[in-house]
Amino acid sequence: MFVLEEFSGPEPILVGRLHTDLDPGSSKIKYILSGDGAGTIFVINDKTGDIHAMKRLDREEKAEYTLTAQAVDRDTNKPLEPPSEFIIKVQDINDNAPEFVDGPYHATVPEMSVVAIIKTALPNMDREAKEEYFVVIQAKDMGGHMGGLSGTTTVTITLTDVNDNPPKFAQSLYHFSVMEDVALGEPIGRVKTNDLDIGENAKSSYDIIEGDGMDIFEITTDAQTQDGIIRVRKPLDFETKKSYTLKVEAANIHIDPRFISGGPFKDTATVKIVVEDADEPPVFSSPAYLLEVHENAAINSVIGQVTAHDPDVSSSPIRFSIDRHTDLERQFNINAEDGKITLATPLDRETNMWHNITIVATETSNDILVSRVPVAIKVLDVNDNAPEFASEHEAFLCENGKPGQVIQIVSAVDKDDPKNGHYFLYSLLPEMVNNPNFTIKKNEDNTLSILAKHSGFSRQKQEVYLLPIIISDSGTPPMSSTSTLTIRVCGCSSDGIVQSCNVEAYVLPIGLSMGALIAILACIILLLVIVVLFVTLRRHKNEPLIIKDDEDVRENIIRYDDEGGGEEDTEAFDIATLQNPDGINGFLPRKDIKPDLQFMPRQGLAPVPNGVDVDEFINVRLHEADNDPTAPPYDSIQIYGYEGRGSAAGSLSSLESSTSDSDQNFDYLSEWGPRFKRLGELYSVGESDKET
Repeated sequence: MFVLEEFSGPEPILVGRLHTDLDPGSSKIKYILSGDGAGTIFVINDKTGDIHAMKRLDREEKAEYTLTAQAVDRDTNKPLEPPSEFIIKVQDINDNAPEFVDGPYHATVPEMSVVAIIKTALPNMDREAKEEYFVVIQAKDMGGHMGGLSGTTTVTITLTDVNDNPPKFAQSLYHFSVMEDVALGEPIGRVKTNDLDIGENAKSSYDIIEGDGMDIFEITTDAQTQDGIIRVRKPLDFETKKSYTLKVEAANIHIDPRFISGGPFKDTATVKIVVEDADEPPVFSSPAYLLEVHENAAINSVIGQVTAHDPDVSSSPIRFSIDRHTDLERQFNINAEDGKITLATPLDRETNMWHNITIVATETSNDILVSRVPVAIKVLDVNDNAPEFASEHEAFLCENGKPGQVIQIVSAVDKDDPKNGHYFLYSLLPEMVNNPNFTIKKNEDNTLSILAKHSGFSRQKQEVYLLPIIISDSGTPPMSSTSTLTIRVCGCSSDGIVQSCNVEAYVLPIGLSMGALIAILACIILLLVIVVLFVTLRRHKNEPLIIKDDEDVRENIIRYDDEGGGEEDTEAFDIATLQNPDGINGFLPRKDIKPDLQFMPRQGLAPVPNGVDVDEFINVRLHEADNDPTAPPYDSIQIYGYEGRGSAAGSLSSLESSTSDSDQNFDYLSEWGPRFKRLGELYSVGESDKET
């Protein structure tokens, strides 16, 4: 079925009709429509099967619809035949004008173009004259016939640049001036060209093609401004040449071969450079100096000379000096007028072979103008050191050695450095030329071999031999020294290995080697150390502070060495007698333990006046004992060993009594009353135990 788009009549448009062969014309058949737009866009008359479009259709939105129709029994809704599928296509009408999708358009056309999609109407269009053109383009459908629709767009056409213009210097002659002391690479001026082209077509390169300063100056291109920058390549000298004339050329880098006939694409200009005079510092005759001096040269002797001059026309006098930062020890001096360098202190090649100093040249008329030059001074060698042994040698000679056996090979060193190398001469002292025990032999490698003349050396006869050797060099004048070689006689094994070099080795028991004796001695020392440690630990072992009887009464007996006024007299008790006056101003260490840590002595207590509260005194002592780090972690009896000064009764303590318990009779304690009954029983029990 087909239906026109954009139909907008007063009534729904009839699209088509559905009919089944089973329809006899009665009203028992019902038509049903389903699918795309069924019930909304398309509606079917269930009796006649007519299909109407209820809305205006747009082909550009949806071109076709797929629907399904079916005939069913109106009463039972049972299908009378299978469903049938059909398509409704929307027919197009000319309801859309042409559109330029990407408009307005921008197009670029190289200037001077002949052919293009949009053809140029004028030949040789010049970008430099006009760069942009605006064109309006119309598009019509239906081939432009009546009733067709149309659309327009704007096309902006930009002429792109081609290299059709040469560079031109802004002026034909340039003048520059420069100081003669300008730094190398420093720009001294700029030349500028104008090019009507743009971008890559306007880039130019500069060259110096003629002139008397082609090797003195150079010209480069500024990448940002396309200017030519003139720089100095070599130092300028006003006194030598005061002006230069150059011819510079600017040429396009990118040449378009289509326009080569319009060339040349280059231009030239003349540059005149005037050199101006500047006050220059002195100039040394050499950029560096190398001088030589012998290490035995005399003080104030001339080592060498440096020269410098003022390059200016005024030719100011020069004053020379040494930079003392390079000669901290002031070993050299220089004449300020003629530049002669002299020796100020003696030189020693063996200490320092090279000295590097800096000479300063200053114009007398202008102290600011200063030049510096390095001077290297090499100290030449003089034979002023005698040769000596390279190290302290001690040779070992086996008792069972053979005659002619090499005992030791020694070498010598010399601090001097002769040109032809060292050559040493070895000899014995004149009085030992006929040494009966040893002889010497010079080796080809400049060393010396010590040989034994005979065998049968014995440690018991002579343990050590001293052999003085004279060592001489081949310098001028020759230097010599005497070194003594110590030769020790030793006991060796059969294959010549040294085992013992002491005479005491002869007293060793036969059959025991040195290693066995050392092992035995080590065992003895170890046993002694164990015994000493055991005894020390036993001595430091803490013994119990309280000796308990068989019967532990769990009571503390406190003994006061105060005579008092009797057992009932508590007011007359003087607590000051318990204090040792010798310890008032010092610290009396505790005698019942050995402190592990040492602490500073605490301030002793002042004497306590009579009548002090005993309870307060005991609390103070208890607090001190609790905070004493040297106190033992258990209760102990504090023993006051001081018995008091000037006491007529003497000591009442039985702990330090000169008599023993066996010499005393304690029966009288039972007669002192019930308070001493328990004390008497304790002492009587102790005596009965002794008797049994």
